[in-house]
Amino acid sequence: MTSDLETLATRLRDFADARDWDQFHTPKNLVMALAGEVGELVAEFQWLTPEQAASPSDEVLARVRAELGDVTGYLVRLADRLGVDLVEAAHAKLDESERRYDPATYRGSARKAPQLPD
Repeated sequence: MTSDLETLATRLRDFADARDWDQFHTPKNLVMALAGEVGELVAEFQWLTPEQAASPSDEVLARVRAELGDVTGYLVRLADRLGVDLVEAAHAKLDESERRYDPATYRGSARKAPQLPD
């Protein structure tokens, strides 16, 4: 069965291939484009109060949705170019975080855990 992320990766790959853009979609360029789009997403929240950010207006939410689409597209395209399974990578990172952040020790705390030995 094909996942939604795999379907999106294929669609993005086909989009780039049809335009001969694969030559420009190097990992370096994709990371730079991703960083730029994340910056645009950050700008949407920059001057909002915490309350406004938690419940953005329809106008702000529409812009945020568009920026999230851009961020997701570049992230999925980068992962596809590098052969990284994003869902697997996220699960691996969550597994590591579960080991590092014991609920009894870190519940309600924003402090950072020390690095675990390899």
